[in-house]
Amino acid sequence: MAMIDVLAIDLDGTLLGSGKGVSRANVEAVDRARQAGVAVLICTGRGLVEARGALDAIDQREPVMVAGGSIVADPVSGETLHRVEMRDELVHRAVELFHGVEAPAMVLKDPAAIGYDYLIVDSEDEYPIHDISRWWFDDHGIEIRRARSVHDDEHPEHTVRVGMCCEVSKTNVVTERVLREMGDSVELHDFPCVKPEGHAGEEVHILEIFDKTATKWNAIDWYLEKHGIDPSRVAAIGDQVNDLTMIHGAGIGIAMGNAIDEVKQGSCYVTAGNDDDGVATAIGCLLDGDLSRMKAGR
Repeated sequence: MAMIDVLAIDLDGTLLGSGKGVSRANVEAVDRARQAGVAVLICTGRGLVEARGALDAIDQREPVMVAGGSIVADPVSGETLHRVEMRDELVHRAVELFHGVEAPAMVLKDPAAIGYDYLIVDSEDEYPIHDISRWWFDDHGIEIRRARSVHDDEHPEHTVRVGMCCEVSKTNVVTERVLREMGDSVELHDFPCVKPEGHAGEEVHILEIFDKTATKWNAIDWYLEKHGIDPSRVAAIGDQVNDLTMIHGAGIGIAMGNAIDEVKQGSCYVTAGNDDDGVATAIGCLLDGDLSRMKAGR
């Protein structure tokens, strides 16, 4: 019998290699986990439409924790099973801070409820969308709407996240202000963004603000409660700051070899990197009951 009942896996930097695809070894390992009776939950900062390619590659049918855990979705029907909305005052303050560094605010919605993914709050001439965001929206077929002011949002009740994509010099300024002014009331993620091949120039980050309770682990815990599963029977694999809650909450937290130091230090084990089928290695260790094949974490 497998030592776990649930396996939570991040996408970027974890299941996905640097070429942005899912390797054959990882596909086969995920299938082996399912055959052993393990529920595989994909837990990603991406929205559902942004994760579609990876979900299709592994034939994902179990619920997926998308948008940093603010939405739990059925990947087959697209139905939202659970979500955590942001309060209006937090959304308005986040937009104000982003506009303060001349960046548009990317207000993520629940697309199952209103039919589009992002409301871009900007003045198109004054706060242009970053080239990387434009590439990302086009590459993933993401539906956007635009508004000149957050007060023009026709669906404020469906907001789950407010984000910005900018040079790190700008995100650093906003991160400092968010921590100082909103730290106790929001969940904040600041990390390097996925870039098109060959992109040069200053490092570009994604900064995301959620309600304090919108985390990957809280989304997983929602699933565990519905199915009567003990958290000690969960393994979680990730690499970035938004994976920390599930790394800490799971009975077995596993960091990727390419993970940031904070994730490695908070994990029980460290597997190989995402370009070396680290997810497949971790799954093999979990199913074979031999975790010693991975490096020790904390």
